Amino acid sequence: MVGLQGAAAQQNANATNITLLERLVIGLGTPKVAIDTPQAVTVIAQQDIDRTQAATTGALFQDVPGVSMVGSSRQLGEAFNIRGIGTTENSSDGARVVVNVDGAPKFNEQYRMGSFFSEPELYRQVEVLRGPGSSTLYGAGALGGVINFTTKDASDFIADGATGAVRVKESFDSNGLGTATSVVLAHRASENLDLLATGTWRRSNNVTQASGAVMTGSEFDTWSGLLKGTVRFGDNNEQVLRASYQRWYSQAFNQAYAQTGTGGAGGLIVSRPGTPGSTLGDMFGIIDRKVTDQTAVLSYENPASDNPWVDINVNLSWSDIQNNQYNHRSSTGVPTAQTGTNVLADTVYGYRTLQLQADNTVEWIGEDFENYFTFGLQTSTLDRSVTRPATAQALPAHPQGTENKLGLFAQDEFIYDERLTLIAGMRADFHWVKPTSAGVRDIDGSAFSPKLAAHYKLTDNLAVFASVAHTERMPTIDELYSVAAPVAAGGGSAGSSGKLASLDLRKEQANTVEGGFSLSTYDLFQDGDSASAKTTLFYSDLTDLIASTGTAPAAGRAAPPYYANIASARIYGVEIEGAYNSDLWYTNLAYTFTIGDDLVTNKPLTTVPQNKLVATLGARHAEWNLDYGVRATLASEGAYIVPTSSGADGAATGYGTVDLFANWKPDAGPLAGTQIQAGIDNLFNADYRQNLSVDRSRGRTFKIGLSKQFDY
Repeated sequence: MVGLQGAAAQQNANATNITLLERLVIGLGTPKVAIDTPQAVTVIAQQDIDRTQAATTGALFQDVPGVSMVGSSRQLGEAFNIRGIGTTENSSDGARVVVNVDGAPKFNEQYRMGSFFSEPELYRQVEVLRGPGSSTLYGAGALGGVINFTTKDASDFIADGATGAVRVKESFDSNGLGTATSVVLAHRASENLDLLATGTWRRSNNVTQASGAVMTGSEFDTWSGLLKGTVRFGDNNEQVLRASYQRWYSQAFNQAYAQTGTGGAGGLIVSRPGTPGSTLGDMFGIIDRKVTDQTAVLSYENPASDNPWVDINVNLSWSDIQNNQYNHRSSTGVPTAQTGTNVLADTVYGYRTLQLQADNTVEWIGEDFENYFTFGLQTSTLDRSVTRPATAQALPAHPQGTENKLGLFAQDEFIYDERLTLIAGMRADFHWVKPTSAGVRDIDGSAFSPKLAAHYKLTDNLAVFASVAHTERMPTIDELYSVAAPVAAGGGSAGSSGKLASLDLRKEQANTVEGGFSLSTYDLFQDGDSASAKTTLFYSDLTDLIASTGTAPAAGRAAPPYYANIASARIYGVEIEGAYNSDLWYTNLAYTFTIGDDLVTNKPLTTVPQNKLVATLGARHAEWNLDYGVRATLASEGAYIVPTSSGADGAATGYGTVDLFANWKPDAGPLAGTQIQAGIDNLFNADYRQNLSVDRSRGRTFKIGLSKQFDY
């Protein structure tokens, strides 16, 4: 990749200060800066993670256009939504939004639970690739896009000339009296071997909403850690072998069963101001949970810079998510019977995935062109399990099974005269699904996802781009084999004939067109500054969308399948990113405007979040290594609003919030190696509810963090 990496470096050479849009992207094939990609891409770097002081991973995405967190801000209630794709509430969103940690696929699907659990302190960078064009490299069905998390490395902490480093960090936030303690040990065992060990303990009491109510079920204790070793060898030490293991564990007592929001047909579980401990009933009750998320990765890289035929990447990963829920009781404290198919009974839900991905890039560089051809395969096996007491039966709505996948992909990138870039890609995926339950057949299927993209620099400062992609998503285990057992007459509700397994589902399909332009300039107001902007327009037609068939019919009527291809939709909109960076100040702008139409009901699509503008203005003092600033967020009401009849806490309207932040990192004197971070979230205590959320906003929160690094 020498040619493109050199081109990226050359683009940035004119500016001392690099904007957000000029960060290097590595998840699209060959490395390139974000503004030069024919796709909407955002790179969240270490300084952004530090500035946010996030207690959950979802908080890292507040400045990213097109991305929203749905569900709730609880540790166990977050799920991703990209461009109106992605929900919670037992939605089976697997593959619609692909999430990877160091290449390992991560996904959890469970009734009224989030889909991703992790610790922000583990990561050094996050890449967000919006739109289905990412399916070529990451798997059929990425209708919304791809989110790639990259864990920290020992080299991130070891200074030049040092052998290692120890960093200790403590942070506190006022809302819920939350604390986080982390320790990092980075050691260079030899010239070729780096070792890293980290550990973080994060905890919080229940947080208070801006309305003054307590968000029951938001308290938590989590422990996380990362072990990582990096070995470099071969010519110029360019071959890299990495091995890592990370573990995230949460112990949460007295939790609202519904982590995606405390609403229910019976009302809300909330403590009202002035009446401590008083509650309104909730149909889902209270539960204790222990959740363990483990990831192990072994990867090998060989760029072979002197051999144009070889640039190999191999990644073997193992992911294991276990959710042990137990001791369920109603809001009045009545225990749940451990019998039958009660979804509230003691249960251990498991997702275990083993995956191997390998690719190679062949480069061909001529006098006025560069060509990079990448091809590879991805194979995985997913085991979805449920363990229950002997007195309980298997859960019909959470089927067990195994899914084996094979993906074959190829992508060619052609660059002419450093101005025109053409990217063509295609991917074929196959899956074989075997249920654990007897009496239902195995399912196999295939999907095909081609794309074509172009980027052209009209001048050194102005470029245009466009892409077209077709994406197919195969049904998941949940969608294929979920059933609803018939309800006997007199069993507490009207008798019904239940719902059957959905064995004849067709693939979901999406046809997407994107286009836009980008601007960049240097030395705009002073020497060394830079400014950039990128506008992306997108339009997607989605057909054969898989959705629940709704309420089971009354007894005597034919039982329908649990899921069916009953939905079609179109989603379109615009995303704008802008940035300016200089020695004295900086600003970032992210705007999202999305419209989604359900073409069956002719109503707004129920998964499209509010349109939003996020603007950040900051100042820096290089001589003190100090920066500080303000972030403002403005959101419209939204075309679709979760109705209050579902248990939502009040009406959802447009809103505005203001956050403050500051960071001081002295690099000389007795405080060298110290970093102090401070912030205020929701400065004016804005009380609002987002349109896809059940809970209202968190109240004003003061945050402070102190870290000290010792080099040796």
